[in-house]
Amino acid sequence: MSAAASSIALGFLFFVFVAAGMSVYLAIVWQINARRLAAPSEANAPLKTTFRLPEAFLAAALASFLVMNIVTSFGLPPLQLTSRDLVANLLLTVFIVFFVAAFLKLRGIDIDSLGGFSKTSLKRAISTGIILLLAATPLIFLAEAITQGLFGAGSSRQEIVDLFNSSQTIRQRVLIIVLAVIVAPMSEEFIFRFFIYGVLRRYFGIAIGLFFNALLFAAAHNHLPSALPLFVLGGCFTLAYEWSGSILVSMAMHALFNSVQLIFLAFPNLSQQ
Repeated sequence: MSAAASSIALGFLFFVFVAAGMSVYLAIVWQINARRLAAPSEANAPLKTTFRLPEAFLAAALASFLVMNIVTSFGLPPLQLTSRDLVANLLLTVFIVFFVAAFLKLRGIDIDSLGGFSKTSLKRAISTGIILLLAATPLIFLAEAITQGLFGAGSSRQEIVDLFNSSQTIRQRVLIIVLAVIVAPMSEEFIFRFFIYGVLRRYFGIAIGLFFNALLFAAAHNHLPSALPLFVLGGCFTLAYEWSGSILVSMAMHALFNSVQLIFLAFPNLSQQ
C-alpha cells in the first residue's frame, strides 16, 4: 500500500473513530434533554436538596479565587514543580473540599442525595466510566490534534508530566500517582462538577453551566496548550455526571484517564506503538 493510500485509510479510520465517540455523547445530550423536558421543574424541589443563594455566593467566591490564580500566573514562565509544590497543592485542594462539604452540611444540604453518591455502586460507576471514557477518547484525540497543529507536537504536556518523567525517586513518583489517581479525581470532580457546575446549572441551565464549568476547569490547570483537550475532557465529565446522576461516574472517568496517562508515561514504548 502506498503512503498516500495509507494516509487516506488512517484519516478515514480517525473520522470513524471521532464520529463514533461524538454519536455516543450526542445520544447522551438527547437523553438529558428528553429527561429534562419530562421531569418537573427544579423550582418545586425541596429547599434542602438544592443549591440556594448562599451556595451561589460561595461558588462565585471559589470561582473568583481560581480566576485570580489564573490571571496572576498568566504570562509567567512555566514553573518547575517540586514535591513540596505537589504537597501544598494537595493540602489546599483537600482543605477546599472539606470547607465546601462542611458549609453544605451546616446548611442542611444532603450531599449524598444531591451528588448521587449512593445512586450507583462503585463497580457500576467504574464500568460506566470506562465506557464513557472510551467514547470520549476520540474527541480528546481530535482536540489534541488541533492543539499540536497550533502549538507543535508535545506542546500539551503539563509540568506535572515533566516532573514525573524526570523523577529520580520512588517516593516522588508515588506522590504523583496518589495525587493524580486518587486526590485530583475526587477533589476536582467534587469542586468543579458537583459544586460549581451544580450551582451554575441551578441558576443558568445545563448548557451554560457545562460550558463555563468546562472552561474554568481547563483554565484552572494554567497551561494554555492543553486548554482545548482539557475543555473537551471537562465537558465529557460534566455530561457523564448529568446523565448518570452520580458524581462517582465522573470521578471514575477522571481517575481512569489519569491512570492511563501515567501508564503511558511509565511505559513510553506503549505510547510509541
